[in-house]
Amino acid sequence: MNDLVAVGLAGFAAAFVDGALGMGFGPTSSSILLSAGISPSGVSATVNIAKVVTGVAGGASHWRFGNIDKRLVARLAIPGVFGALLGTYILTNVDGDQMRPVLAGLLLLIGIRILMRFRRPIASNTTRETSRTQLRGVEIAGAAGGVTNGLIGAWGPIVTPFLLHRGVMPRMVVGSVNTAEIAVAFVAAGSLISAGGEVAVATVAAMLIGGVIAAPFAAWGVRHVPARALGLAVSFLLLFTNVRELAGWQDLGLARWWAYGAVVLLVTWAALHPRIAARRQQHEPVTVG
Repeated sequence: MNDLVAVGLAGFAAAFVDGALGMGFGPTSSSILLSAGISPSGVSATVNIAKVVTGVAGGASHWRFGNIDKRLVARLAIPGVFGALLGTYILTNVDGDQMRPVLAGLLLLIGIRILMRFRRPIASNTTRETSRTQLRGVEIAGAAGGVTNGLIGAWGPIVTPFLLHRGVMPRMVVGSVNTAEIAVAFVAAGSLISAGGEVAVATVAAMLIGGVIAAPFAAWGVRHVPARALGLAVSFLLLFTNVRELAGWQDLGLARWWAYGAVVLLVTWAALHPRIAARRQQHEPVTVG
């Protein structure tokens, strides 16, 4: 019973992070279930079932708060579904753990790039509609996110950073990514179950209860989080989770805490960068002539 309560709390935390940042539910939940001894295919099936239900709750909340771009949802969901089928096929035929270090390394690079972008103040995006330039290449990102979602339940970490790089309004990114994820997770779960993936019913139920409760809080919160703070939070999530993944892969032991500390210092530097730059300008000598 205590284990199910813990899973429920984890589901709440994962769903809140996912709803507020557009990523995090799959990687967080997957690590919990893998530590419980469930097979990789069973983990992906369980996580994706939970994501479908929490995604419906989150999508309804984002629609209520006006955080959804319908064109963006369609252009993400359709290629994402085909990517999910490919990802689940790979997972049922190749050991998914072999893919983790590669994915973690790529996501680490994305996290650093996001951090560099948001280390400076950015202009507030007040337009609700995304431009054609911003939508260019979205299908490729959706397909790639579908593949990783089928493998380890990671959809948002691939798609959300791509859209933030393109300058799409952060709350529209989060709402649209979470809504498109419903179709992707549904197809991934169905594909894995049909291939014989095990499903922990009690664990799914506990995750769902926590996730559904968290969904409206996350959708409300994303409207009130400044764009720069949201970007820094996304980068921290990517950096920390993937440094942890690589540290576990290399079995760094206590040395991993140096890596965690480096992540904290790097994000702190990025958060304080505008103040540091302003002080430097104040102390720069003024040249005459």
